[in-house]
Amino acid sequence: MDELPDIAPFQRRLDELDAQMAEPGFYANPRRAAEVSREQQKVQQLVADHAAYCRLQRETSEALALSRDPLADPDMRELATMELPQLEQRRAALKQAVLLAMIPPETTDSRNTVMEIRAGTGGDEASLFAAELYRMYSRYADSRGWKIQPMSSSTSERGGYKEVIFLITGTDVYKQLKFESGVHRVQRVPVTEANGRIHTSTVTVAVLPEAEEVDVEIDPQDLEITVTRASGPGGQGVNTTDSAVQIMHKPTGLIVTCADERSQIKNKARAMTVLRSRLLQRREDEERAKYAAARRSQIGSGDRSERIRTYNFPQNRLTDHRIGLTLYNLPQVMEGAIDDVIVALQKADYEEKLAALSGVALPGAPIRTSRDADDD
Repeated sequence: MDELPDIAPFQRRLDELDAQMAEPGFYANPRRAAEVSREQQKVQQLVADHAAYCRLQRETSEALALSRDPLADPDMRELATMELPQLEQRRAALKQAVLLAMIPPETTDSRNTVMEIRAGTGGDEASLFAAELYRMYSRYADSRGWKIQPMSSSTSERGGYKEVIFLITGTDVYKQLKFESGVHRVQRVPVTEANGRIHTSTVTVAVLPEAEEVDVEIDPQDLEITVTRASGPGGQGVNTTDSAVQIMHKPTGLIVTCADERSQIKNKARAMTVLRSRLLQRREDEERAKYAAARRSQIGSGDRSERIRTYNFPQNRLTDHRIGLTLYNLPQVMEGAIDDVIVALQKADYEEKLAALSGVALPGAPIRTSRDADDD
């Protein structure tokens, strides 16, 4: 019978948590105490379930041996044969529960999410598709009861978006949307195309878990903040005050601009939210990169330069290149019906993580979550 991954690292972690909870000043920090207590309960349950699985595996082996023993009492042999399906069913369910509990948790899964959509190659057609993706994600957010908060945008002459940045708040937003990062390719006949030729354009999507101040320390001395007069649509009010804010993080060269609000204070707060989220994502990307050599057999590098998906309008087809998924319901997808895509990506990620558990992965080790893009 197949075996579960080694329980020893989890047992060691449980011992560490038990030791922390036994310290005299453990409850001095209620927030920290609650976090440790929750983790201790989860790991304790995992260790208990692993032990139960091992006992059940022994019982299954004994029942199987008895059912095949020609010298055993016929009634006992028949009873063992009857018990085997139930034992196997319980063993399989318990194994699945243990494996699921062994998968390292993504601490950012419950976070709100900053999404950045930018037109890539394709000129006006790319900016128009960027606007359509923004609408698609907005519709999806509405269907889940999430809220959209615009943060920054730059429109094109034809009414699309050169760039649009927005915050999505709700339950498990990042968990649902984190696989949307990458290059989205669209193939269709633009409205400006007189000869009916299919054009190919691209739009980049970045999905960033919203960072809190405790996640990323930013030295005010590392910031260069510029305030200018807002321009573009917004009415007289937005154009008569110096409300646009640009923040440059000097150590990394990251630049964030926000001009959607009339209030300079609100624009600065939104720009800082985006900056913290980008810095958090950069740090997590660097951590994941440490495991690149050991993860080459898994589903890609997660780099946003990879083309992850194609939207082919003439064929009514969506193809996600990372998992080889093809759907023929593009109008519904563009209206926000992307659950089938998200569920399939989550399933592939889950299966890869389970496979990694039988290899070198240990608790807390990052697992990659995007496939290399294949040509369509």
